[in-house]
Amino acid sequence: MFVKVCGLSTPESVLAAVGAGADAVGFVLTPSPRQVTPDRARELLVHVPAGVAAVGVFRHEPASDAVALARSAGLAWVQLHGKRTPDDVRAVHEAGLKVIRAVTMESGPEAFSSWGEELLLIDAAVPGSGAAWDYSSVQALGLAGREWLLAGGLAPTNVADAAVQAGAWGVDVSSGVEAARGVKDLDKVRAFVNAAKSV
Repeated sequence: MFVKVCGLSTPESVLAAVGAGADAVGFVLTPSPRQVTPDRARELLVHVPAGVAAVGVFRHEPASDAVALARSAGLAWVQLHGKRTPDDVRAVHEAGLKVIRAVTMESGPEAFSSWGEELLLIDAAVPGSGAAWDYSSVQALGLAGREWLLAGGLAPTNVADAAVQAGAWGVDVSSGVEAARGVKDLDKVRAFVNAAKSV
């Protein structure tokens, strides 16, 4: 099970995630309680070992701006939320970076087809709510054989069951491992990674 822990903002949280075995860490470079500057992300990147994907997360910024910010931070991956087109994915690839494209369960059918991104992230219909949802509904999308991440409402206590229900290739968490909004609980980070890896 591929595990990504997102919204990291301190060396301690990065070390907790990678120490537990996370495959990817996310740094939010868009307005959010979890936002870090490119300079801060570059400082945190020192604690990310080779082989762990370091991802810059963006919401509505143009793909060109996301690329510029990710490069400034020294990140090799860009995660694109918001209304996107295949041209956005192409622009990131042309810049030599990899793409996680985030969609919600209320997206139209075309959003779930491959646009060439390395990973597709499927979030709840209302992303950011932190609420659990019907994870089994993802099965109807026909994603078997594709590499994709389940997100939305996941926590150490439900990630294993949710991943099985959805048939997930990987999982992504942010608010589900926080002590307060934007502040990671290191024990929850470790427990989440361990629970997900047990699937």
